[in-house]
Amino acid sequence: MTKCFFAVDLGATSGRTIIGSFTQEGLVTEEMNRFPNHIIETRGHFYWDIYELYRNILEGLKRAAAREDIEITSIGIDTWGVDFVCVGKDGSLLRQPYSYRDPHTEGAPGKYFERVPRSRVYELTGIQVMNFNSIFQLDTMLRHKDSALEAADKLLFIPDALSYMLTGEMVCEYTIASTAQLVNAKTRRLEPELLKSLMLDEDNFGRFVYPGETVGTLTEEVQRITGLGAVPVIAVAGHDTASAVAAVPAQNKNFAYLSSGTWSLMGVETDAPVINADTEALNFTNEGGVNGTIRLLKNICGMWLLERCRAGWGETSYPELIAEANASEPFRNLIAPDDPVFANPADMEEAIKAYCTAHKQPAIETRGQIVRCIFESLALRYRQVLENLQTLSPNPIEVLHVIGGGSRNELLNQWTANAIGIPVVAGPSEATAVGNIMIQALAAGKATDIQLMRRFVSQAIPLKTFQPQHKEVWDAAYLQFKTVTQ
Repeated sequence: MTKCFFAVDLGATSGRTIIGSFTQEGLVTEEMNRFPNHIIETRGHFYWDIYELYRNILEGLKRAAAREDIEITSIGIDTWGVDFVCVGKDGSLLRQPYSYRDPHTEGAPGKYFERVPRSRVYELTGIQVMNFNSIFQLDTMLRHKDSALEAADKLLFIPDALSYMLTGEMVCEYTIASTAQLVNAKTRRLEPELLKSLMLDEDNFGRFVYPGETVGTLTEEVQRITGLGAVPVIAVAGHDTASAVAAVPAQNKNFAYLSSGTWSLMGVETDAPVINADTEALNFTNEGGVNGTIRLLKNICGMWLLERCRAGWGETSYPELIAEANASEPFRNLIAPDDPVFANPADMEEAIKAYCTAHKQPAIETRGQIVRCIFESLALRYRQVLENLQTLSPNPIEVLHVIGGGSRNELLNQWTANAIGIPVVAGPSEATAVGNIMIQALAAGKATDIQLMRRFVSQAIPLKTFQPQHKEVWDAAYLQFKTVTQ
């Protein structure tokens, strides 16, 4: 019977459960179930269906329990950041949790900064300001006299809420809490000054834990429903990006990472937070990582640009689009991927065309030109952010590790290497689930530290390295990009 780790990996559009085991062949994973994660829109608000997510997790556990060839060692849950559930004094969930896409936080940072200065919040947390951060969600709910918040005894972030439903134990895991903009970056604990500004204190959260600590074991109810025994639930890096970064197959500290998907998150790992006038001005964030590390990173608009265009193009395959992009004229059109006009336009294709016209570029005529424009612009934006990271990082950056679904895009990987001028190592594409499983394995004593696990990942999972090419051409294109996007 093979001993397996059970990973729950929930994204903002879909979720899945996976079992992973370490064998002589390396890390072997198998998907138990995959399911959509729908936003519920009602009465002007957007909610997550926490009960449907829980039901699908139970379904995955039941499928694993039905297997006679495996034994589940532990369970770990990672999700997107910032969102949370209100829990009443009797332990009941008070309402479906708001989604970070809910419009009620538009303009919320400005209102909060009327009471607590923006510079003070950044000084304490080192977290970039985004209107959906938990601190602004809570302040909005407070101002609106939200009934769930008024009745809440505890606040549980999404992975912690789901582990509570499985175990009956309430925790507040460090990496997911750090996305809230409520954790002091230096103490690695919830910041009393900020909690007080929201009429909260540490007692309003679960027991504070770090990646690798045990939450509890499955309740008798869950054991009966699933057919499993008293399996422990481990607090992995509850934030999906933190789990993904844990799986970066780095050989030393001299690397940057790019978690590439709908969003691109580019950053470095540091031993201490980097909080100064430069990081504040550039809106870099210091999120919690594994083994006491800090993830100094920047959010970049990623494959969202192409995904939104593809929504209007029908069932066009990625290989077809990549071939059309490769056949198009280089650097004909460039955009600033993080321009607000691309945040959520009604028609992404038209938004890109309008941007190019407004910036006196040739009119876009083909689909391939749009795809090439997106990929080249992303690669050049990565160079721009990496240059900032090189000035902020305590270590030299010798290689960029691209992880997540975007690591399968070989054309973009090569163009990224060309743009940044250092090697790009692509993989693993399933980094979040791999990181989740790795932290469970560490908790089970399968390895002694994260570096050993990373070396194992680099040997166990196929990786591909892209060397920089055509330096002079890309240097000239970067100058063009900076001129166009100023």
